[in-house]
Amino acid sequence: MTALKSPAQCETKDDVRVEIDRIDQALLSLFAERHRYVTRMAQIKTDPHEAHDRARIESIIEKVRNRSLALDLDEDQAELVWRTLIDWNINYEKGIIAARRGAE
Repeated sequence: MTALKSPAQCETKDDVRVEIDRIDQALLSLFAERHRYVTRMAQIKTDPHEAHDRARIESIIEKVRNRSLALDLDEDQAELVWRTLIDWNINYEKGIIAARRGAE
């Protein structure tokens, strides 16, 4: 396994790519873990309309923006990623809930 290099320690494009690939794998693992919780939430909810909770969404976005600033990350970029993720999750949850209700 390749040792971790900080951005400053990367001397070549290949060095940088190795680290980005490592981070991408970690992100995928975290997204997969998050997805399992979203799936469980869809199993708990009883109405497809529950999947879209505007107050909860805006609360999450506010946290993401604040945390991004603290991490010196562009808050607009982070918000875009999270809104995309949330939109996908809402549609996913609605599908699971609707399918379950249709089978009842």
